[in-house]
Amino acid sequence: MHEDHGPVRYGPPAPDPGLPVLPELAAVLAAAADRTRAQPLGGGRTLCEAAWGYWDRRGLHGPPENIVAAPGDQPLLLALIAAHGGDVLMPRPCPATWMPQARLLGRPAYQVPTPAECGGVPDRYALLETVRRVRAEGGRPKLLVLSAADDPTATVAPPELVREACEAAVGEGLHIISDETWRDTVHRPRDTVLLSPAEMCPDDVTVISDLSGALTPAAWPLAVARFPGTGRGAVLRARTLDVLTALGALVAGPLAPAAAHALGEPEAVRERVRQAARLHGQVAAAVHRTVLGVGALARPPQAGRHLYADLGPLRVRLAALGVTDSMELEEYLTDRLGAPTPGGHRFGDELGALRVRLSTGPLLGATPEERRESLTAAEPLELPHVERALSRFAAAFDELR
Repeated sequence: MHEDHGPVRYGPPAPDPGLPVLPELAAVLAAAADRTRAQPLGGGRTLCEAAWGYWDRRGLHGPPENIVAAPGDQPLLLALIAAHGGDVLMPRPCPATWMPQARLLGRPAYQVPTPAECGGVPDRYALLETVRRVRAEGGRPKLLVLSAADDPTATVAPPELVREACEAAVGEGLHIISDETWRDTVHRPRDTVLLSPAEMCPDDVTVISDLSGALTPAAWPLAVARFPGTGRGAVLRARTLDVLTALGALVAGPLAPAAAHALGEPEAVRERVRQAARLHGQVAAAVHRTVLGVGALARPPQAGRHLYADLGPLRVRLAALGVTDSMELEEYLTDRLGAPTPGGHRFGDELGALRVRLSTGPLLGATPEERRESLTAAEPLELPHVERALSRFAAAFDELR
């Protein structure tokens, strides 16, 4: 479904990862269910210290006072954009929620093409040219939002490209928001190097992460931000808290202990993260082979739980079937797969694009028992229910030959 509310366009919600709730997290949440008060604005001490420890283990150091928690990534990103003056730059394509945030605030937003190798970060020279053009037209580019582990393209930007983009942005006086929601969903962590912009430009980068990327269920809204340990960072944090106050964006009291437990990464949580990344990686690779087999285009998926496909080469065949843009493509695939095909967003691309985000979640099983079996199987692609789901998916795409 696609709806318009004034200048803000949005598509269907993010896809269900298709995995059961980790029992250990469910138990922590249940134990706190009788809490009747929300967390303090920006998150309580325990939650912020857990987020601090999470980032400290990844080489991003700084005190817990630099952390802010919010009920989900959308209110948090909205508050961050509002806390900065000036125009916003972001890669093309980008998550479906980013452009609406800027539009809602009345901020000019510009998309910058990404390199051929990946999505998530802008091409250095395209970024410099966009900044020059915006300034020549009287604009004030002040903020760049990017994601090294990217949604929607499911790619991980090589460190050298992250470095080039960040050096160009900082050289032009831009502050960077690095969305690292998907950093723990890398399919082959031993073969993929993920560089956080905050590692190379610690004074110019605010890092955000939605815990539902890897640590908690999608239905548990909680996101955290890590601000630079500078005077400017303190000002941005204070402004962000002002906006969250105006929004009434408080973390639910019962959810905070479960989120803090997940951020602490006990062995059960670490094992679930590893299992989920491996499973989604194997299924995404199978989906990728199917998509390429019918002549469509897609970069090899490296992170997340979906594949981003361009069916432009099949435009003639799709037009004969009555499919002329990404929204119609989603409806077509949903009808033939018998289940939602999450992610038919345009992701800020031009009208008439035939790009779609194909989720792996619906392919993991129809029942909680099947999904648990998929999660723990040594060879999940050989399970009967996964084989059947992939066969239905392949049959839907075979019609497009």
